[in-house]
Amino acid sequence: MKHSDNQEDQYNEECCTPKKKTTHKKTHTTSGCCSSEEDSEDHSGHDHDHGETNGSTIQLFLPSIISFVLLIVGLLFDHIIVPSWFKDWIRIIWYIVAYLPVGLPVLKEAIQSIRKGGIFSEFFLMSIATVGAFGIGQYAEGVAVMLFYSIGELFQMLAVRKAKSNIKSLLDQRPDVANVLEGNKIISKQASEVTIGEIIELKPGEKLALDGKLLSDHATFNTAALTGESKPDSKSKGETILAGMINLNALALVEVTTEFKDSKLSKILEMVQEASTKKAPTELFIRKFAKIYTPIIVYLAIGICLIPMLFVDDYIFKDWLYRALIFLVISCPCALVISIPLGYFGGIGAASKNGILFKGSTFLDVMAAIQVVVMDKTGTLTKGVFKVQKVVAIGVSETDLVQYTAAIEAKSTHPVGSAIVQYAKDNYKEIVVADVKEIPGMGLKGVIDGKEIAVGNPKLMKELNINYDLELDSIPYTTILVAINQKYAGHFIIADEIKEDAKTAIESLHKLKIKTILLSGDNQAVVSAVAKELNIDEAFGNLLPENKVEKVEAMLSRKVKVAFVGDGVNDAPVIALADAGIAMGGLGSDATIETADIVIQNDQPTKIFTAINIGRKTKQIVWQNITLAFVVKLVVLIMGAGGLATMWEAVFADVGVALLAILNAVRIQRMKF
Repeated sequence: MKHSDNQEDQYNEECCTPKKKTTHKKTHTTSGCCSSEEDSEDHSGHDHDHGETNGSTIQLFLPSIISFVLLIVGLLFDHIIVPSWFKDWIRIIWYIVAYLPVGLPVLKEAIQSIRKGGIFSEFFLMSIATVGAFGIGQYAEGVAVMLFYSIGELFQMLAVRKAKSNIKSLLDQRPDVANVLEGNKIISKQASEVTIGEIIELKPGEKLALDGKLLSDHATFNTAALTGESKPDSKSKGETILAGMINLNALALVEVTTEFKDSKLSKILEMVQEASTKKAPTELFIRKFAKIYTPIIVYLAIGICLIPMLFVDDYIFKDWLYRALIFLVISCPCALVISIPLGYFGGIGAASKNGILFKGSTFLDVMAAIQVVVMDKTGTLTKGVFKVQKVVAIGVSETDLVQYTAAIEAKSTHPVGSAIVQYAKDNYKEIVVADVKEIPGMGLKGVIDGKEIAVGNPKLMKELNINYDLELDSIPYTTILVAINQKYAGHFIIADEIKEDAKTAIESLHKLKIKTILLSGDNQAVVSAVAKELNIDEAFGNLLPENKVEKVEAMLSRKVKVAFVGDGVNDAPVIALADAGIAMGGLGSDATIETADIVIQNDQPTKIFTAINIGRKTKQIVWQNITLAFVVKLVVLIMGAGGLATMWEAVFADVGVALLAILNAVRIQRMKF
């Protein structure tokens, strides 16, 4: 994904997000929105042209200002000043000139929509209603309807711009240029041209453009771009540094380990870009509804105009045409077509501001309905920062036990194994390990100096029929057992720290009447101890990845809405299975982040509650808008058909309701979660 000056274009419309992950090609429709080629057959005509979002507010409103001034002057000439020359063709031309700045773009959209097969678009409705008003001599009302419609569209565009601002700020997190060290020279390169293995010099205050590993002994970084946390994060030589992190103190050297397009931040941006392609069921329903609703309204308007001719004695065509035109203006589905996607888009924006990435509006609806939250332990509720608390060696020296175990665990990425490697320091690096084999959910096996070494949890020992001290099963800490040549040789006791906000997260979920369940591969004693401390409803330990899948499948079979929260590679299958898969994305595995529907950037468990809260509030606002639009339109439609409403009531029922719905939709971005 290329980062360039066309960032604004990537979000040029709220409905404009590429669907094809590999090419990111966009096809521009005549209405200014863009869609993927998959949508090219959709000619519903209900996409909105929000205009150029790059222009200033004055420039955007200039056509409407010109039209408004000419309309007001025309009304003054008609009703107050009444000059003798303001009549006949002069009066008609005056109102035509007032109409063109706002009406011409809509007429053009209507014609282009018809050419593409989308006859019954809102552009068509507005065009025939306003042109019809001119046809029966209601010039001022014709101008007013189009003017207020255009102003409504502009307010919608501004609302969309505001809704996008929280998401678009992510696009500024990744610099275009990197200072690469070549020999004794520093050369500035486009970040997309920097290759794996090159060394970037990062000065204090500079932002890293690509993922890499730290070559300097120590450095401190602001990780807010990725985690939402501005708290400084100290890194040591060899540790991973991610694109978007800002160097806070001394000069740092970073060796590039990932291409620009594959960096974690790039993937997060890609997720955000693709978010609005996954529409919520309510959105999809409204789109389908509008396709059926609009032609019905057009035919009803024709009926209102012509059918009374058969039954009304004093039928006057001009009067009934006026009623039909009012009916058309009122019936325009703007309020629904505008406010519902905007409500969901606002929800995604509010979530982004809170460090939560929804990969589509459909998941806002899913989160609003969640009844059970299932969580992994390590890295989700605990920090995943393990430290060796105790080493017990039996029949072998403690030094050999530590070195053998560290040499085996160095072949794994599991945080428990990393704790042992860190504990051993560099004393294991001379040891040669052969035939390393991973036993999923249990541990590792390998050969050192002809000795078969098995390292893992108690399940591995049982699997290999190796006797060990069974009291270890009841220790409420993580235990790693070691066997040499099928004989128990000792163990490591390793402790993990519970996250500061984990208890608050569980309490918040319980307040929402949501059941909490803990699933972990760790031994049952550890899992039960964590569950008891956090007041989690149910806890299951000693689970393999497939066991977690079975547990969640059993819950789903009972027709309850389940969210699963995890961070490790082994969580990816169950995250994919759950109604809502949530990944701890700060330093979670790429596989899990890609599989998840929702990514929590700062790894805070309390964000699970926040995500559910945002989902519920978004759905509430969307249904408020649906109710408002239908009720007001129905009342004024009946009044219009009965001749009790004028064009001015029609303007309120259409543009007024749309504006109210927009204002309601953007409320979510001002809320604190």
